[in-house]
Parts: sequence; C-alpha cells; structure tokens
Amino acid sequence: MAENSRQKHGDGGGGGSPSSSPLSGRRKAQQSPGARARCRLAGPGHSFRRVTLTKPTFCHHCSDFIWGLVGFLCEVCNFMSHEKCLKLVKAACSCMAPSLVRVPVAHCFGPSGHKKRFCCVCRKSLEGSPGLRCEVCEFHVHADCAPFSCSGCRLCHQDGSLDYDIYQHHWREGNLSSGARCEVCRRTCGSSDVLVGVRCEWCGITAHASCYVVLPPDCSLGRLHNMILHPSCVRICSRNFSKLHCFRISESPQAELDCTDDVDTPSLLVASKENQSSSSPDSGKQSLKVFDGDDALKRNQYRLVSIPRITKNEEVVDATLRAFYIPEEPQDYELQVYGQQALVSDDIINRNGTPDNKSVFKDCVPEAWVLRAKPKETDVLKIYAGWLKVGVAYISITLSKSSTVDAVIQEVLTQLGKQNENPAGFNLVEVFMGSKQVQRQVLTGQELLLDKVQQIRKTSLRQMNQTRFYIVEHRNSVVQVNLLLGGFPTQLIREDYADLLREHLATKSHLVAITHVYSEQGVVVLQITCFSEAERIYMLAKDTTINGKQLYSLVIPEIMHEKLPQGCCPLLVFVNPKSGGLKGREILYNFRKLLNPHQVFELTSGGPLPGLHTFRDLPRFRILVCGGDGTMGWVLGVLEEVRHRLACPEPAIGIIPLGTGNDLSRVLRWGAGYSGEDPYGVLVAVDEAEEVQMDRWTILLDAQEVSDEDKGNGILEPPKIVQMNNYCGLGIDAELSLDFHHAREEEPGKFNSRLHNKGVYVKVGLQKLSHTRNFHKDIRLQVDKQDVELPNIEGLIFLNIPSWGSGADLWGSDSDSRFEKPSYDDGMLEVVGVNGVVHMGQVQSGLRSGIRIAQGTYIRITVTKPIPVQVDGEPWIQAPGQIIISAAGPKVRLLKKTKNKQKKQSGSLKENSTSSEREH
Repeated sequence: MAENSRQKHGDGGGGGSPSSSPLSGRRKAQQSPGARARCRLAGPGHSFRRVTLTKPTFCHHCSDFIWGLVGFLCEVCNFMSHEKCLKLVKAACSCMAPSLVRVPVAHCFGPSGHKKRFCCVCRKSLEGSPGLRCEVCEFHVHADCAPFSCSGCRLCHQDGSLDYDIYQHHWREGNLSSGARCEVCRRTCGSSDVLVGVRCEWCGITAHASCYVVLPPDCSLGRLHNMILHPSCVRICSRNFSKLHCFRISESPQAELDCTDDVDTPSLLVASKENQSSSSPDSGKQSLKVFDGDDALKRNQYRLVSIPRITKNEEVVDATLRAFYIPEEPQDYELQVYGQQALVSDDIINRNGTPDNKSVFKDCVPEAWVLRAKPKETDVLKIYAGWLKVGVAYISITLSKSSTVDAVIQEVLTQLGKQNENPAGFNLVEVFMGSKQVQRQVLTGQELLLDKVQQIRKTSLRQMNQTRFYIVEHRNSVVQVNLLLGGFPTQLIREDYADLLREHLATKSHLVAITHVYSEQGVVVLQITCFSEAERIYMLAKDTTINGKQLYSLVIPEIMHEKLPQGCCPLLVFVNPKSGGLKGREILYNFRKLLNPHQVFELTSGGPLPGLHTFRDLPRFRILVCGGDGTMGWVLGVLEEVRHRLACPEPAIGIIPLGTGNDLSRVLRWGAGYSGEDPYGVLVAVDEAEEVQMDRWTILLDAQEVSDEDKGNGILEPPKIVQMNNYCGLGIDAELSLDFHHAREEEPGKFNSRLHNKGVYVKVGLQKLSHTRNFHKDIRLQVDKQDVELPNIEGLIFLNIPSWGSGADLWGSDSDSRFEKPSYDDGMLEVVGVNGVVHMGQVQSGLRSGIRIAQGTYIRITVTKPIPVQVDGEPWIQAPGQIIISAAGPKVRLLKKTKNKQKKQSGSLKENSTSSEREH
C-alpha cells in the first residue's frame, strides 16, 4: 500500500458510552523530513493514514464497499474508512477500550467456534488463526490479541463491594448478523464483511455506532426480561476465584491460550502478520523486536514493529506505542537497547547524512529494544470515584515525588465536594483490568503514588494502560463464600460428613460451617468466611477421593429472592453437553450469552442438584432441560428427592430434545430433535408455552435372591425402586435396548449422532430376527388386581405417553369401545404387546400398531426367569420376582409448546444476532 498522508484522530470520547468522560487529544508529533503534513480530526483515538487499496475493501463505519483505490486505515486497530466517513466515525479505537470500561469484569475465554467472526481488538477475521471467544458475552479475539483486550465483560452479579441496582446497556461492537437493524434509524446496521454496528449484550437491541448514543442508557433486559435472573439479585464473593469457577464453566486446554500472565510463550505478543515478515534489504522497511517492560523481558514476550529505514526517533516510538495499543504521546517515551541504559537519542535514526548514505539500522540493528517511559518529576493520574454507579467519571490529580496516598485521597475528596468527610473512611485501590482476571490491591496510606505509577510502567506499559485507581469508601464487608462439595458416601448424617471434611480436607470449624446436607446424593454445602480457606478447600477437594470416588467442588451464588422484579419467573437451564453431539455444547454457550450465566448449569458438573439448590428460595421459577429422555428422567428424579426443600416445589419443566428417541419431546411439541434452531426463538417459545400435567409412575422391583451362578452370568439385582416417565418394556424391546447399551459402552465416542444411534438399533434388531422365545410363558400379568391372559408375544410394553421408539404410535389411533382414549395425564397405563423384531419395525414404519392388551392404574408382573427390562431407555437383566407399577405421588408439571406460530421478531432483537451464533 502506498502512503500519501496521515490524519490523526484525537482521543475524544465520542465512541464511548454517553456518560463517559471526554479524553484529551494527542499533540501533534514532530515529522521526519520526508513525511507529509498531518491534520487532526475529532475522533475516538484513531490514527488514520491514507492507503492505496489492492483488494476489495469495506468501510467500517457505513459498511459500504469502498470504490476506487483510496481508503483511510487506522494504524492501531485497522479501522478502514471512506474519506467522506472520517469525520463521522464514532467507533472507538482499540487503544481506548480501557478508558471506556464502566465496571471492570473479566472475560471467560474458551476456544472459538467455526463461524466467521472478527477480532474485537485488531478488527481482522479470525479465520485461519487461533481464536478465543468469551463464554459469557459476544467478545471474540485472536489469541495474539487477547493480552491487549481489557476486562469489559457483562456484570452478572454483585460481588459485595458495590451493589448496582440500575443496569445500563452493555454495548459490544460488531459480529452482528447481516439482517440486524438499527433501533434508532431502522436501517441495516450489521454486516458479515466487517466489524460494524453495536449490540446490547442484555436486551439485544442493535444500532449503528453513530446512533446508539441517543438511546436511553438504562436497559430493560428486553423480551426475555421475565425469565432472566436479574444481576442485581445475585451475589457471590469471588475475589480469589476466576470467572470460569464462578460460572462453573469447564476449562478447556485450548482456552489456556489467553493466559498470557501465566505462560512463557514468545509468540503471544507478536504483532500482525504484515509486521512479522522479515524485511528484505531492498524493501525500505525493517522490523524491530520491542519489549514493553521488565515483565515482557522475563517472559520473552515482544512485538515486531515494522518501520521505514529512514525515519525519526519519535516516529519509531510512535509506531511502537501503536503496536502496544497505548494512546500516549511519543515525546513521553523512549527506546532503550536491550541490556544497555543508553538511549536512542538521534534526531534521525537512519543517518542519511553519512558519506556512504547507509542506514545505521540497516547495518547494525540491535537484537531487541525496550520501550520505556521517560522519568518525570510530576505526573497526572486519573482517580475514579468507586461509589458512582452511573458513568465513567474521574478526577485528574497532579502527582509529585512527595505525593502520598493519604494526600491524594484528601485532594480527591475536596474536588468531589466531600471535604467534610473523614479521609480515613476511604481507600485508594489499584485495579488491573486484565482480560482474564481483575486484580485489586488496596494501597497503604504513606505509599508514594508517583513511585508506584513509575514502577508499574517499568514492569509493563501495557499493564499500566489497563490499570485504574479507584477511591472507594471503606466497608467492613462480611466474607461469605458458598461451596457445594459432592462425591461423598450417601445416607450419612451431618456429623459424619463433618468428620469426613476434617479428615480429608482439614477444614477449620471456626471458618467453615455446613449449611445444607443432601444425604441422598452425598452432597454438602459449606459456608466459608475466609477467602483463602475457601480457595484451599475448593482446589483440594478436586484432588481428593473417598472410598475410591472423586470429590467435586462448585462455587454457588446466593440469589436474593426478595430483590426479584415483580412478575419475574427465572428460567433454570440444565444442559447435557454430551447429548446431541456438538449441539449440547453450542446450546450451553448460547444460553449463557442470552441469559444470566448463573442460571445455566452443565449437568456434567454435579448433575441437577447444584442448580436446584441455587434456586431453592425462589418462590417461582421454571426449568428447561436440554438433553434426551434419560436426561429429563435424571432431572425429574433429583427434583422428586429435594422438592420438599424448595420454595417452589413444582416448577414447570420444558425440554430441548438432544437425545436419540426424544419421545417426551415429541408429545410436548418440542420436536423430534434439536437441529440448530435459533436459541433466542427457543427461549421465546418456552416463555409462551402452556403448562400441562403428566403422570409419573413408581416401579417396585421385588426380586428373589440372586445366586452366585446368576451373578456370573451378568444378572445383577437392580435398584429396588425406579421412576418411570415415558414407558417400561419387558422382553424383546428391552433386549434390543440392552444390546445397544453394551455397544455404546464399548465405543462411546462413536455414539454422537442420532443417525448412527438408530443405525446401531437396526443392526442389533436384525441380529434378533431368527431368535425364538416363549416370553408370554415366563411372566404373569395382573392389571388392577385382575389376571390378564397374554397372547403369544415376544415383548410387553407399558405406555405413559402416546409415543414410543422415536415417535411411533404403538397403541394406535383406531377407536375401541373396550378402552379409553390414552393420555399422559389420565392416571392410567396402556399395556401393549409386540410379536417380535419384525412387528416392532412395522410399528415404527407406521404400517401396524401394537397388540392392545389392557389399561389400568396398578400393574403387577410375576417373572419366573431372568428377562431383560428397560425403563425410559435404561436396560438391565431382571431376576425372577415381582414387578409392581403404581402412580408416583403428584403429577409433574411440564411445558407444552403452543401451536400458534411464533411472531416474527424485529431485526433489532437478539434473534438476529444469535441466529448467526449456531456453529455446527
């Protein structure tokens, strides 16, 4: 690209939130002899230069194609603009991101998906390079760019330091769908070609970067406000825990790419590809390896800065500041040769006045350079008022060598009109707003603040750019961390669990108290009043086994139910990420973004109990289960065990089908299987769903004593009591389920798609075609205390819902005066027989129905020899004995999807953004 002239935008706050403070512009830099004049424009921190376009390019302001050969490129963040759009640009440069953060909240980085996304730091596509995405908000970034992003994630809970009752929009730029429309002008504001437009991460409204400033700052949480767990109602003391721990997000090895504070990887801070390429002697460019401080030197993390061979020292420093996303003046910084204290003090770095006209850099370029801030006698520091809940307001204080923390606090209070307040009641807090973790440190009263600032700059200039100083009121807040520990032996009393905790985890009784015991699941909940003790127990439990079983630990938030908005009915979401192949993982990711991540629980981390315990005090809530029929039965079973401890003992439950059969989902109109529908549309459908009731049944297995010979043949005594939701099968139906179960246990990695699972069912069925059995002679059936004679059948099935075997109508639709029309809430079971594998195949093909045998409310089966049995897809071999099926207490409340078509939502709403989130 050919450079003709350069235009620099001042550091104005036009791209920030409406309440952000104005920022001073850059001073005009001294120019080298061959440089063109620069003009200064009003803008949010960009540094534009005129470039010649060599490929199709789109404007990042209006998203239109740039016709012609001339464009204007920001040398810091790669923002591309028409010349006509330059004065209209409102999107802030990436170097200004730390100044626009309202409340510092760290991101939860995980591996990026497969859809086209743009980096929120360098604005380039993530395709073809390692990328990360935040699991909580719509923040995408290259792994190389992650260290230069700051903690600008959503605030999803109160941490005990400052409570926010009023929530403002949380704007995120770019990665909108091409159909998104501006809430202000109603024109298209999204694009699949560039990073353009903004969206609120809570309510989902979208707008142009130049339009959203006129919108009211307060956020209503949008269409889903009734089911979102409002952040002001959630409290969690999380000082020593990462966001991944607080949100119970499984850590992935790929996610460690973002951990630049813990990994010595020299490539993490390497600049963009165009700066990485080695410069040939005749290219007119050269690359410098530059470190930004002592910490980067220790970790060997550097940036490659590409500069012309003939250039001034100040322009080299300016290019280096841009490479590190630091919006400061080059006159305040200098380059030092690595390992030396001598400064690069030449006016012109390449001494073109030498007789041979050769460049000093060309012939003897030092291996590495260190960017340092020039020592100052005074400095200006921004102090933010920590008690302000709206806006980003600060006071600028001039520091001298004698300025102490106490003196600065006194001066800040005077400027804020609080001169009558006692300075001893306030603290000055240093806050490092790293992308992965927010670190806070209270400064001591006699600490010299100028020395502190200079020490941070010496350690890392990037770190200084991401550091703020807050003045906060001193509060004696009570530390209260809630940990849920599971994996203990079941059916113990509280004292026994306390002994196990002292024996294996060395808990301290004056700091740790057991608040809840769930003996049926072997789970205890601890309340800990010391951060370090909570962190120690959390980490130690993950490495502890009791009776050969691994313990697990989870951080549990506290829901202040008295603060819930009127009419709010939060949705408790359970996701089985192992169901439905990769779809379970993507649903988990999308629901964390659409809702409050504190209401989304991964079932592989402790099962349903952590979520039910968290919601125990809510007077009203609903549940959404994302998984198969087995997952639904799991949740219903745990709910039955703990419902007496819930303020809402009978929450209505919906389902997103991720399993193979999904018979219950079909009956409730949620479909045969989730195939990538818009997650926002799914949540709207859940909100509009009608509540219905369904019978549940208890199966009592009173088996005879199992002999050693039977145990050797694989006949094991099953649990004495099991719960049934859908159906129970004996004979050939259960035999096929058992063979499928064995095949899945041998090669679990292959069973990740419905098509493959059904293919295995067909295969095991074909293997049973030639088998003959006398099943009807091996059992006796009694319905409502009346003996029922069985025809010559190979299998007996008891139906609670009118769907069996992936949607087949086993009972049939023909009317019969002997029987009533079946329903899942009529208090009766339908008893149906099948003749064999061929008959079952005909039923599933819709060619035949089963053999109707009986209807009843109380079933007794006498088994005279071991037979296969399955309940809701879970099979085993049942030893001879009695099987009794009866109604199981109160009916369960379920959510049934309404027949009405969902209203087409506006393009400004969240579904337009999340429709592009589905990654398969």
